[in-house]
Amino acid sequence: MFGQKKGAPIVDEAAHGAAADAPGLAVLDPVSPVATALAAVPHASTSAGNEMLVRSDLFRIIRNGVFASMNASAVVGKTREQMKLSVEQFVLDIAERERLNITISEQVQIVGDLLNDMFGLGPIEPLLADETVTDVLVNGPDQVYVERHGRLELTPYKFRDNTHVVNVAQRIAAGVGRRVDESSPMVDARLADGSRVNVVLPPLAIHGAVISIRKFSKRNITLHRMAQQGNLSQAMANVLKLASTCRLNIIVSGGTGSGKTTLLNALSHFIDLGERTVTIEDAAELQLVQPHVVSLETRPENSEGLGAVAQRDLVRNALRMRPDRIILGETRGAEAFDVLQAMNTGHDGSMTTIHANTPRDGITRLESMVMMANGNLPLLSIRRQIASAVHLIVQIERMRDGMRRITRITELVGMEGEIIITQDLFTFRYDASAYSEEVKGVFECASVRPAFAARAAYYGLEEALMEAMKI
Repeated sequence: MFGQKKGAPIVDEAAHGAAADAPGLAVLDPVSPVATALAAVPHASTSAGNEMLVRSDLFRIIRNGVFASMNASAVVGKTREQMKLSVEQFVLDIAERERLNITISEQVQIVGDLLNDMFGLGPIEPLLADETVTDVLVNGPDQVYVERHGRLELTPYKFRDNTHVVNVAQRIAAGVGRRVDESSPMVDARLADGSRVNVVLPPLAIHGAVISIRKFSKRNITLHRMAQQGNLSQAMANVLKLASTCRLNIIVSGGTGSGKTTLLNALSHFIDLGERTVTIEDAAELQLVQPHVVSLETRPENSEGLGAVAQRDLVRNALRMRPDRIILGETRGAEAFDVLQAMNTGHDGSMTTIHANTPRDGITRLESMVMMANGNLPLLSIRRQIASAVHLIVQIERMRDGMRRITRITELVGMEGEIIITQDLFTFRYDASAYSEEVKGVFECASVRPAFAARAAYYGLEEALMEAMKI
């Protein structure tokens, strides 16, 4: 790309003329703002202690020069690849005119940074391409963390200033038809690849704009792969596969970042290809592989406070769409009442996630959320609805070693008086005697007959279920 020989000028006259004639590309004036800025920059002969400062200032000067000289309308409708040659030419032209001592690798880096600013997410674009990164957390312009293998680490990437962070946040929100500014400083959105994004701007975020990105996994995560990774045992994977195939209503319970959505995706692989599935999410990130899937997404209110469409509205509407299954990305409010109604009215095989630390806590949270929707319902009636609607709660946890593990598979077996009765089919037993950085333990099978064995028999899977439970 930058293949000049040593000692040769960075841009020859022919190349310079081509740049001048290119549509939408302005050639720098002989007295440019870059030349003025250079006066404040140490020369190449500066001591090694100032070398990093010199490089940083040169990069900033070239960036400013390119954006000041480029006709903004020339970028509209162009792709990254279409603009690459033009940006390269601008960088070469500025470096030649201002006689900047820049290496070929630095030229490549500057061009990449400029293209990331124009078409990507600026300095964090390389992190989105890194498959080992699962979360990108921007805490203002000077602090970018990532999560790798369940652990947080600080990166050297930085934004120029808070305005740069805000511009990136607004570009993300605009990409899904949403807005984020001082009057509406919080937004949930998604990237083009499906990654989930949350943005909080000042004045709510005191030390600068905050961007939290949960990356979309390019790998197709299955229960079999999760078993190979040690997230659960093979017996647990077999039982969950049978539970999904038998159209059990399943709730995935866990804390933030525990892997609930990933597990929900893995469970969805066993939905029959002939079924109609409706998914409902705040920011669409489920990756169902079936051909007949209808994806619905909530909408926040507009600047006049109107037009909001909540999850509860979408759940109610989904019931009129002849779904075989309804998958709700996360249940966290009054929509819990409508989800239970759907599970109780012929939409078996529905699934959702919930934030809770144990299956019993998950049941309590469901009770509270149903009461938010209908405070007149007696608690006993709510519990009866939960007991008849929900068949299985799968508890997943991100442990201190960063590994996500399914710690419990709990079955709801009915009511005894006013109490919902549950039984654990599988449990992860932590080995406290083998303390180390890696969590030690075993997945234990309760070796009991599941209450849904009769349902498995209806689908011709009772024998496979008993084999999985080792009965």
